[in-house]
Amino acid sequence: MATTSNTKRDARSAVFNLPNQLTVLRLLLAVVLFGLIAWKMYLVGFVVFVVAASTDWLDGYFARKYGMVTLLGRILDPFVDKIIICGSFIFLVAEQDSGIRAWMAVVVVGRELLITALRGYLEQQGADFSATMSGKLKMVAQCFAVGFSLFYLNYHRSMELSAGWGHALDATVWGAVLLTIYSGLAYIQRAIMLLRQ
Repeated sequence: MATTSNTKRDARSAVFNLPNQLTVLRLLLAVVLFGLIAWKMYLVGFVVFVVAASTDWLDGYFARKYGMVTLLGRILDPFVDKIIICGSFIFLVAEQDSGIRAWMAVVVVGRELLITALRGYLEQQGADFSATMSGKLKMVAQCFAVGFSLFYLNYHRSMELSAGWGHALDATVWGAVLLTIYSGLAYIQRAIMLLRQ
């Protein structure tokens, strides 16, 4: 009886380990962030987003370093990443001067849905469809675009930022969108090669 109880406790602690707790925290922060954007509290939203993005790096670091990789973590981590990025792009579309247009949000969301579907199918077939460098760079670029947009929305009127800041915002957002498209095409090409094998 004691062994069974210990086994259940060990299984529970493995599932709800530190990396997974950080991932759940990131999901909660995403909900807070969306509310802050809707209430036009951009500076607080920027801070919340930076903290949330930091937990994405931390949960992966702890999972790899301490051997805490779990099936739940492998599913939950990318899901929460998509929630916070796609949700941020969608909410920022409604904000004037965010630099993000509706079609850009559609590209970001569409790419994530397509690659998630491909990954699910291919991994079910036993293929390795893990993240690539272009996918990781895409995530960094998207995070930078969201962060820069929140920063710009908070300061561009009160501090009357120069036109250069607006150009920098456009470059950041466009760079993220172009990298999103590029990485999506790279994943599709890789999926086609795996399907032909």
